[in-house]
Amino acid sequence: MSRLAAAFAGRNGPAFVGFLVAGDPDPATSLTVAKAMIDAGAGILEVAVPFSDPMADGPVIQQAHERALAAGMTLDATFDLVQTIRAYAPVPVVLFTYANIVFRQGWDRFAARAARAGADGLLVVDLPPEESGDLSAAAARHGLDLIRLIAPTTSAARRRQILAGASGFVYLVAVEGVTGVRDDLPEHLAGLIGTLRQETDLPLAVGFGVSRPGHVRAIAAAGADAVVVGSAVVRVIGENPGGGEAMVQAVRDYVAGMTGRP
Repeated sequence: MSRLAAAFAGRNGPAFVGFLVAGDPDPATSLTVAKAMIDAGAGILEVAVPFSDPMADGPVIQQAHERALAAGMTLDATFDLVQTIRAYAPVPVVLFTYANIVFRQGWDRFAARAARAGADGLLVVDLPPEESGDLSAAAARHGLDLIRLIAPTTSAARRRQILAGASGFVYLVAVEGVTGVRDDLPEHLAGLIGTLRQETDLPLAVGFGVSRPGHVRAIAAAGADAVVVGSAVVRVIGENPGGGEAMVQAVRDYVAGMTGRP
C-alpha cells in the first residue's frame, strides 16, 4: 500500500492536508513549519515549488512564493526539503507546481527527482489532461500519483476525462476563482461530492477556501475524505514576519485546532 493510500485507510474523519510554499519565509523555517504541521496532525503535506507566476493562487499564497524566491529557494532546494521531511516522518508529500517548471526540467527527470526525494504525488495545477500524457507516463514509471483537479464548473463529460487519468486522490476545488480564505463554503458542495462518489472510487479532498473547524465539519458531513488548507496556514506565516518559534507555534496551534489534536 502506498503512503497516500495508507493516509486515507481506516480514518474516522477527513485527513488534513497542510499546504506550504517551500522556502517560505526562508528555507530553514519552512522545514520547521512542515514539521510543526505534521506534529499537529497533518496527514498529508502539499509542498509548492516556488514560482514567479502562481496564477491559481490568491494574494496570500502569491506573497509566500515571493518570500520564498527572495530567500533564495530553488527547485533543487525544494527536492532537498522533501527529502528532509521524508526522513522526519512517513507522512505523504504531494508536490504542487506549475507546468513551466516541470517542462523546463523535463517530464521524466522531474518525476524521477521527485520520487528520489520521497514525494508520493504530483499536482501540476495548470496542466490539462490533453497535455499531460508525457507526465502521466513519467509519473507511472517512477511510482508517483498524479493528482487531478475538478472544479464546480467542470462538466460531466470533462469530469470523466479528468478522472480517467487521476490517481492518489481527487482534488475538488470548492469555489470558483483562485485560492484564498472564504467565510462560507458553497451550498452545492455536498451535492458535488455525492456526484463524484458515483463517478470514482478515489478519495476526495476538498480545498480552496477551507479555513475554519466548521468548514472541516461540513466537509466531513458531506462525505469527503480530506480537507486541503493552504491560504489560512500561509497567512499565519505572513502575519509573523519575524519568524521564529512564535510563528511556528502559531502554525502548530492553528493546525491542531483544525485537526482536533490537543
